[in-house]
Amino acid sequence: MEDPAAPGAGNPPTNGNGNGGGKGKPAAPKGREAFRSQRRESEGSVDCPTLEFEYGDADGHAAELSELYSYTENPEFTTNRRCFEEDFKTQVQGEEWLELEEDAQKAYVMGLLDRLEVVSRERRLKVARAVLYLAQGTFGECDSEVDVLHWSRYNCFLLYQMGTFSAFLELLHMEIDNSQACSSALRKPAISIADSTELRVLLSVLYLMVENIRLERETDSCGWRTARETFRTELSFSTHNQEPFALLLFSMVTKFCSGLAPHFPIKKVLLLLWKVVMFTLGGFEHLQALKVQKRAELGLPPLAEDSIQVVKSMRAASPPSYTLDLGESQLAPPPSKLRGRRGSRRQLLTKQDSLDIYNERDLFKTEEPATEEEEESASDGERTLDGELDLLEQDPLVPPPPSQAPLSAERVAFPKGLPWAPKVRDTDTLVGLPRPIHESVKTLKQHKYVSIADVQIKNEEELEKCPMSLGEEVVPETPCEILYQGMLYSLPQYMIALLKILLAAAPTSKAKTDSINILADVLPEEMPITVLQSMKLGIDVNRHKEIIVKSISALLLLLLKHFKLNHIYQFEYVSQHLVFANCIPLILKFFNQNILSYITAKNGISVLDYPCCTIQDLPELTTESLEAGDNNQFCWRNLFSCINLLRLLNKLTKWKHSRTMMLVVFKSAPILKRALKVKQAMLQLYVLKLLKIQTKYLGRQWRKSNMKTMSAIYQKVRHRMNDDWAYGNDIDARPWDFQAEECTLRANIEAFNSRRYDRPQDSEFSPVDNCLQSVLGQRLDLPEDFHYSYELWLEREVFSQPICWEELLQNH
Repeated sequence: MEDPAAPGAGNPPTNGNGNGGGKGKPAAPKGREAFRSQRRESEGSVDCPTLEFEYGDADGHAAELSELYSYTENPEFTTNRRCFEEDFKTQVQGEEWLELEEDAQKAYVMGLLDRLEVVSRERRLKVARAVLYLAQGTFGECDSEVDVLHWSRYNCFLLYQMGTFSAFLELLHMEIDNSQACSSALRKPAISIADSTELRVLLSVLYLMVENIRLERETDSCGWRTARETFRTELSFSTHNQEPFALLLFSMVTKFCSGLAPHFPIKKVLLLLWKVVMFTLGGFEHLQALKVQKRAELGLPPLAEDSIQVVKSMRAASPPSYTLDLGESQLAPPPSKLRGRRGSRRQLLTKQDSLDIYNERDLFKTEEPATEEEEESASDGERTLDGELDLLEQDPLVPPPPSQAPLSAERVAFPKGLPWAPKVRDTDTLVGLPRPIHESVKTLKQHKYVSIADVQIKNEEELEKCPMSLGEEVVPETPCEILYQGMLYSLPQYMIALLKILLAAAPTSKAKTDSINILADVLPEEMPITVLQSMKLGIDVNRHKEIIVKSISALLLLLLKHFKLNHIYQFEYVSQHLVFANCIPLILKFFNQNILSYITAKNGISVLDYPCCTIQDLPELTTESLEAGDNNQFCWRNLFSCINLLRLLNKLTKWKHSRTMMLVVFKSAPILKRALKVKQAMLQLYVLKLLKIQTKYLGRQWRKSNMKTMSAIYQKVRHRMNDDWAYGNDIDARPWDFQAEECTLRANIEAFNSRRYDRPQDSEFSPVDNCLQSVLGQRLDLPEDFHYSYELWLEREVFSQPICWEELLQNH
């Protein structure tokens, strides 16, 4: 996708002095008025306002519920209401649901659950729809959206307390194993929303219960708080010889991607899986509390700050503006005239000084535009990305081997308050060094940061060296540990399946006949016949894909963060399989688009969103009703997805030189730089982090041409005191060194998994009884017919066999 600010769009590149790049003649100066008007036009079309976005675990409660439904499903709200009212009138005479006492409501729910246990599939679906109507808030008796959300939450707690979740979980197992529905969907040339009706009803009820009960409010009663903890435990641990609920959903994802169940409503499965993981393991605030607790248990110093809270206080920097560079080159006199003038040296020095002045409001104003070489690199990188991601479509579900605070613009001064506490990872011996170096290292040690991962790696090395003396490791049975144990042997398939769906939902992906169909729960039975219906379906499909990207990106990020805290090698195991499945080029391919357009996209019809569509009469389908969206300056879910994917890419590449080189090989620098046009501090921070780790591989010329980006990295990214990111030239990096790094890591992971999870119950390190009397005195279970043949066995195996005592002594 061509960048409008790139030289390929008709503008010549400029060098550091503001003149035209290359050996060509400098551009002729134009009038100042023409330049100013051109600048105003450019800024009006390109510049992005600062986005007031607050990052969190999820969007608002109403928004998260509305994304469960596609617009194609809207007629089913009426169907659910009709099924409930028909059943309710036969059980309760002359009253409405909201008028009943709580005991009467519980009695009616018990009757509904009894009526679920029928053989007739059609009757069972009607009862399930009646339960779904309750979970949706009995909107037919409500007057406002607030009332619908209130009663939806109330009814979900009531449904859970009466055992509805367990009943619907059994029905879900039945539908997953329904071979008739799978074979019917496989025979159809086109899958539609009708093929997933039963599954969508069941998953919708389960999602509404999880999302409503997960939400904590200060006004919740003690009974609700107790029910929430009970529900969290029920979802986290194996009950009644069944696996944790998240593993069932993971198996649905892999079954869908394998092509055995194309009718699965994958968006609902992914949303439910994400919310179950968030509910059982905890969100970002819970993660921070767990990290503080674990550091205290290991005797490590407390954390200096909470990363998310620090980022919230940071300000966004201005996006690049190419017109200013062009204007400066047009207004500046040619170099030949500067040579004969007395003030030329002073002007050149002033120009050079201006490169070093950091002004947060105009951070990227005078930054060099992308050169032709960078644009060619970007296009080469795009071709390479497509090739790598073709492998993701074709490979079997087996991982490949490892071989394969701002300053004033008036004065130049160092920032007084950087946002992050500096860190140091290692220090070496000081023997024979002079005293000033000792003082410097003392400063380094004051900021030395020891992570939980460092302690875990050291403990793992000791356990491998001394298994006998250290004995068995005591592993707490936390929800995260239970989930990892359940995922362990199928984890490569889970990761590849998630990335395949992410690739199919990415807006930059090209339509392929062999790619998976993720639109089974959005396409209507009858395709649209009018232009307006086609427009509505187009918006619905784009929205559907955006929600899938949002759920997968948030799910992967949560899994990585929790596994890293639980044990570093669990995190590395998941990370390595993501890298093997081409996650890095996939994320870069996602960002190789106009990110600003993606973030500001309005793929939504507010009047069709839940709960609004249940209260108001749906308007007639017109162009105005389709375009009447919200007035927000950006789409929350798309910005949330972009930040999640950048954080995911940072986690995969941090301190991994082999993966950093993948960023360089795939020409990620121009792709990431374009994302800096979005004026949002958190997104810019993670882009700058990704640029920082690869700057020393990009060469001196790149750093010289991107001084403003380098200044932004210095200002916003955490300082590593002994890091040579800003001046190192690691051009002699050998590819086999990086392969050895991945192989060593893989060996450590396999040793960890084997030691902790592959050992049988009768361990080789279990104590041995050497006492002859106790061994012979042990009671053994013998076959019932043994006493019939005992004398014969004794004669044949003992008395008739000669014993050569000399030979026995020689052998022993």
